[in-house]
Order: sequence, then C-alpha cells, then structure tokens
Amino acid sequence: MNQVDYPFRFDNRGRTADTTADDHIRDLIEQVLFTSPGERVNRPTFGCGLNQLVFSPNSPELAAATQFLVQGALQQWLGDLIVVNSVHVDSEDSTLSVTIAYIVRQTQTQQTAVFTPGGAA
Repeated sequence: MNQVDYPFRFDNRGRTADTTADDHIRDLIEQVLFTSPGERVNRPTFGCGLNQLVFSPNSPELAAATQFLVQGALQQWLGDLIVVNSVHVDSEDSTLSVTIAYIVRQTQTQQTAVFTPGGAA
C-alpha cells in the first residue's frame, strides 16, 4: 500500500505523489525530528526540535542530550510503528548528524536513516 509522500508534492502525472511504506516511515521520523514542540496546533508536545540545534554550540554534551531527546520523542510518537534500536549522534566540527537504527514493526525489517539539522538528510 502506498502512502502520501512527504514533503507534499505532485508527481509527473499531476497527481499527489506517493511513496512506499518504508519511505513513509522514514518521512514520519523526519517530521518528528524537525518539528519543534509547540509548532503543531492540536499537538503542542509533538516533535523534538532538532532544527533549533542549528545555531547551538556543537559539543559532546549537546550530542549526548540530543541522543536522549531523539530516542524519547521517537518512542513517544512512533512507538506503535517502529522499534528504535539505537540513536547515534555525531558532533564533528560544525556538523551534528543523527543516525537512527530501527525496526519497522509491520514488516520486521531493519532500517537505518541519517539526518543532519539544517542540511540535506
């Protein structure tokens, strides 16, 4: 079953673009990571606000705090869809990258995704 792609766009046929179930899960993770708490009207606690870290000083302490923040938000908002195996945060120079290893509950497939605030995911 195909899902609506994120971000919303039209495909080459002029229809709403769709995506696979695995890509849809990755899109949901991206939404949780980059949505700031308070940004959604009817879900004021949704998200973990990774975008707010773009201008924060990069340090090992920030990486450790981010790891716990991301893991907690994913378990809270996507716990019925995925099992989070690990969250690894690398702080290198001016780049903070978040690597998430997870299992999709429906298919029991292992997936890994890398996200970088303020940059290409």
